[in-house]
Formats: sequence, C-alpha cells, structure tokens
Amino acid sequence: MSTSVPAIEIEHLQYAYGRAEAVHDMNLRVQSGRCYGLFGRNGAGKTTTMKCLLNLLRPRSGSVRVFGMDPNKQEVEVKRRLAYVPDQVAFYPWMSVRETLDYLASFRANWNRKTEADLIERFRLDPSARADSLSKGQRTQVALIAAVCPETELLILDEPTSGLDPIVRREFIETVIGAYQEGDPGNRTILVSTHLISEFEGLIDEFTIMDAGRNVLTRDADQARDRYQKIRARFAGTPPNLDLSAAMSVRRDGRELELIANGGSADLMKRLEQHHPESLTVEALTLEEIFVAALQP
Repeated sequence: MSTSVPAIEIEHLQYAYGRAEAVHDMNLRVQSGRCYGLFGRNGAGKTTTMKCLLNLLRPRSGSVRVFGMDPNKQEVEVKRRLAYVPDQVAFYPWMSVRETLDYLASFRANWNRKTEADLIERFRLDPSARADSLSKGQRTQVALIAAVCPETELLILDEPTSGLDPIVRREFIETVIGAYQEGDPGNRTILVSTHLISEFEGLIDEFTIMDAGRNVLTRDADQARDRYQKIRARFAGTPPNLDLSAAMSVRRDGRELELIANGGSADLMKRLEQHHPESLTVEALTLEEIFVAALQP
C-alpha cells in the first residue's frame, strides 16, 4: 500500500441525531504507522466520528475514507483491514471466553494464537467463563484480545481501557499497544479515543481535540510540547505588573507567577528576566495539560 494514501481521511463530516448536531464540519487525516489520539469530553462527538468511519452511522454530509476506500461502498474490504473496540462491549452471553475468541477468529484470515494465549494469561482470564459472568473490565479485556490478535493494519479503539484497573491498564498500553505497532513498523496504525490522556502520553504521535462536535486543535505531539509551555517565576517581593497578554493564562500566587504559553515563550521569558526573578523555569506541557488549556474559555 502506498504511504501517500492516509489510513484515515475525514473531510467536512457532519452528523446529527435528529436535530441535535453531534459532529460539525470535522476534518481529520491519519497517516499510516501513526498512533493518533482523539481527545474530548463526554459528548464531544468522538464516538460518533468513529462510528461514521465504520459505516455504523451514515454521515449527513462530508466524506470518510479508510485506506482510500469508502466504508459505505467497500465495507467488507475496509473491515477486513481493521479491528475495533467500542466503548460498550457485548458478546453472546451463552458463549465462554474460549468460544467467543474462536468465533471471532473464524472471521479473520490471520489470528496470532501465541498473542492470544499470552494475553489470556496476563489478564488472568478463565477461558471457560461464560460471557454473561464477566465484569465490564473482563469484557473489555476479551475485546482487546480480539482486536490485537488479527494483527490488522488499523486499530480503532474507543475508550479501550476505561474498564481496566490501573495496573492492567498501564501494562496493556505500554506492552500490548506498543508491541502491536512494533510488529510491523510504519504500517500499523492506531486511532484511539480516550479520557486517560496521560496514560497514552508516550505513544501518541499526533492528536485532535474535539469539543461540541468540532475540531478545536490538531497538532503533532512533539510540536505541541514545543509550543505549549509552562513558565514559572518567583520574585523576592510582589511580582511586577507586566504586559503578559501574550500568555494563554496567568496565575499569581504570592511571590510566584505561572504562565501558560501557546508559542512566544522566549519573549515572555525575556520580559520576566528583566525584573530579576529569584528563579525562572520553563517546561513543556503534557498532552493532558494541553487538552485542558485548549478547552479553557
């Protein structure tokens, strides 16, 4: 497959539930081999966007492409090349974990049994347990196994770790997701919607922040960290009155100033240095801090 064709391309997507608009003029492009984060509060339109990608919902207008194909017209070919974990997981209640995985594997051309066995052991799942006896977290674990084992070119994950305990969650993100991409570097792509931004910090290559159905910010993760910075200055006395209008936000606390900058950090640092602070530090914001800053009124 040519790398010039994006794994995902969304242009001017619009979708509404009745009169309630869920997604408005959404644009998104994910290149192959990237781990792409889709961030937003509940109701931001993330799940709706993903469902339009999967042909589970028909857009009111705009277009979606997966590997250059229209999911509405080429649904089988598109879904053959991806795996999806929804925010709400359900299985046939009478099937065991073993039967569920065998059933799902029967639809796939490829299924890594070694990965399956490793994950069943890591998650401490009982293969003989019926699906209707599993907790929400355990159902999520089964769904994650079913998504990773086919080793598809694209993983679409909607809040994939929300039902997992913190230890399992971190291990899954660091080892399973990391190993999935490393299995075929440059060719395996992840689109992940998550509230747990900090836990995906080291994996996200690029991200989009959605709010009220709109694209608020799209950035390469490293470029975002270079641009969005936190500056702290402490003075011997009361901080001087400075023109800090170039900062996104300014917080004063006694002798200290804390600024959030969206570009222009060097100029702000120079202004502060002229007043001889006792200490002056600058650090990149985390992706979660950027998310919060971008949605502040």
